[in-house]
Amino acid sequence: MLQTAIVAQRTAEEKPDTEEIRGLTEAAGARILGEVTQQRPPDPGTELGPGKVDEIADMVEATGADTVVVDAELTPQQTVTLEDTVGAHVVDRHRVVLEIFAEQARTRRAQLQVELARLRYRLPRVRALSDEGALNRFTESGTPYYDLLDRIDELERKLDDLPSVAQQHREQRRENGFELVALAGYTNAGKSTLLRRLAEEMELDPERHEDLDETATVEDRLFKTLETTTRRATLNGRSALLTDTVGFLDDLPHWLVESFRNTLTAVEEADTVVVVADLAQSADELRRKLETVHDALGDDHPPVVTVLNKADLVSEAKRTERAKAIADLAPDPVVISAEEDTDLNGLTTQICKQLPTLAHTELTLPLTDEAMSLLSWLHDEAVDVEVTYGTDRATVEVAARPPTLERARSRLEELPA
Repeated sequence: MLQTAIVAQRTAEEKPDTEEIRGLTEAAGARILGEVTQQRPPDPGTELGPGKVDEIADMVEATGADTVVVDAELTPQQTVTLEDTVGAHVVDRHRVVLEIFAEQARTRRAQLQVELARLRYRLPRVRALSDEGALNRFTESGTPYYDLLDRIDELERKLDDLPSVAQQHREQRRENGFELVALAGYTNAGKSTLLRRLAEEMELDPERHEDLDETATVEDRLFKTLETTTRRATLNGRSALLTDTVGFLDDLPHWLVESFRNTLTAVEEADTVVVVADLAQSADELRRKLETVHDALGDDHPPVVTVLNKADLVSEAKRTERAKAIADLAPDPVVISAEEDTDLNGLTTQICKQLPTLAHTELTLPLTDEAMSLLSWLHDEAVDVEVTYGTDRATVEVAARPPTLERARSRLEELPA
């Protein structure tokens, strides 16, 4: 992980904005000692212009920073040139993301994905660097290009063969009658706060739900974890599991997205996707980020509910303006403030409208202890249960997911005659 850093950013036309790269740098463990920004076309040799590079070198000397984080994708030669000039270790944006991913990798799958992403990051650099000294310096070992290709192929095979425990849990829970709802969106859009608002405060049996979380961490830090966070909720009477997925970031290269493709599996397998966007951003920024999320979801995705969060930070006029700017992407967005817990009932209603249609049936139960146990189970698992008692039996009208009704009928058939 990084220790101390100078942040450097160059933009061609728009005004520099270092909020995200500062967040990434801090998430990678670095204490930021200064920043340098520049608005001009890129310098082919060093990304930033010569004057700014000299300014960075002076800042490194004055602060003692050990790393310079450049908010761009640097070529191998640019990296070497900058290091020689500024007198500190230089990393680009993508390397910082990799550092964060590596630190947060807890499972075998995540660790393999991190290694795969690192090799894909190194591959073009190993190929491009012809100077042996620079090669060994940049890759630390000078691993040959074709050895990297072989290792990448090996890692891809291992990932394909690795069983997905999370996927198995999702399939089992759907069979048990849970709705699966995934939260997607950019980092710091408020997904974790929304998850806490919607989810039930509960204690989990670790033996039955070892992969579920009792709490969702709310922290203004990018990539708090590579793993998804899942909690239980009741949405208008329907039992659901809410999964907060890893947040999106700008300018992630294709090779990095592919390395962590499985982080979107929870989205692909959900019954409904809640896309959370930051309403406090400009209309152009809001639209651009929603387009990125929609592109990542692909064409064959579950029904989407778009949430415009942080309404408490925006005037009514700006809410209307920004909602119009994304009308073609989100014709019926739900405007909320997860922080202030406002308008969440409307969001719950919209989510339920997108969930699979419930099945209805009528069951006749004898008035026995075993049958009353089944009735108690139905009250817990079904969305709606209405009971009419007779002299020796009860008529039960049930609305539930089809798997729940199938289990109820199976249990009814097993009751003693």
